[in-house]
Amino acid sequence: MSDQNINIPEVSVDCVIFGFHATDLKVLLLKVDDSEYWSLPRGAVSRKESLGMAASRVLKETTGIGNVFLQQFQTFGAVDRYKHYSKEQTKAVLESSKKEATESLSYQSTISIGYYALVDFEKIAPPFKEYQWCAISEIPNLLFDHNDFVDMALVSLRKDLRYLPIAKLLPEKFTLRDMQNLYETILDREFDRRNFHKLLMRYEFLIKLPEKRKGGANKPPNLYKIDVEKYETALQDGISY
Repeated sequence: MSDQNINIPEVSVDCVIFGFHATDLKVLLLKVDDSEYWSLPRGAVSRKESLGMAASRVLKETTGIGNVFLQQFQTFGAVDRYKHYSKEQTKAVLESSKKEATESLSYQSTISIGYYALVDFEKIAPPFKEYQWCAISEIPNLLFDHNDFVDMALVSLRKDLRYLPIAKLLPEKFTLRDMQNLYETILDREFDRRNFHKLLMRYEFLIKLPEKRKGGANKPPNLYKIDVEKYETALQDGISY
């Protein structure tokens, strides 16, 4: 039988997990045991689960939390998916790993479904010893073509921003400046403070709290939280910025 007629069943989901901290948009990276290699959270899709179920499972295994916003953004299936490290290097690294969760990181998978997740940075405590939150501009060479995943996830995030619940990247209580920093960081542009705050307030999904953020040198800013129902309604029509 010709190689061209052999079915290739290996399919994985690979997740770009976005978090926001200290005015930086960051991505969660995992380190394969006893190596210097980093990758995105990744796992094989079983025959008994949908792609969405597989992505949720991988996210749960790597972050310890569920019910997280997940968005599929692209399918990756190049013949040679080893951008920075050869297939032989990747195989050796993954096969030498003793970590149960990385056993599903099959070096053979030729099709990967890319998902990105929006999470509250402060709530994530991955059950792995070796992990890091890495700023977009500082991401090292990753296994497979995972650097391409990050690039394309960011493109998709920017393109669909008006309809995405990016407030999930913020802590439960935040300032208007925090939200402005989030938009500015994702879009890589600056907004006029007064106009941006006025725009946000017109949607009526921000609840002003009776408390202020303490610890700054200037006047303590007001804290806000999201009215989830009104926020979801606003997202249906798209939030202008």
